[in-house]
Amino acid sequence: MSKPLLTTVAAACALALPALAQARQLTLSTQLKNYGGNGAYLALYLVDAKGAYARTLWVAGGKAKYYKHLADWNRLSAGDARRLAGVTGASVGAGRSLTVTAELADALIDAGYEIRIDAAAEDMRDSPAEVRVPLSAANAGKAQAGRQYIQSFSYQLR
Repeated sequence: MSKPLLTTVAAACALALPALAQARQLTLSTQLKNYGGNGAYLALYLVDAKGAYARTLWVAGGKAKYYKHLADWNRLSAGDARRLAGVTGASVGAGRSLTVTAELADALIDAGYEIRIDAAAEDMRDSPAEVRVPLSAANAGKAQAGRQYIQSFSYQLR
């Protein structure tokens, strides 16, 4: 390798390592109530302090035709062409749990962001903003009850 190339590679690594150190793993745990219906579609996403969409964390349910029932998330994230890139899985059955992880920049924690979950189940009432919880170090590990389908939701920061 030439000396200028080595210098460039070293500089790139020096810049990239602090960025990696500033990312945290966010583990999201959702326990559904035994509501007696089909599997629920869930959209777990972040909004900023003004309520504007920031990022999709996970979508449970693979048929896009049902995403309209996740009304707030669908409306807020419609302009995000990458909203589903690597963040989808199967719907979650009544009484079952969902645990997923995402990488999250440290700068988002305690910065006014909020985790929201929209929920819907076939032939049942939609539940936009089923869960709303501020993304803060103080809220990590604390269970939050949902309004209709979610028994409890919590997150861990690592």
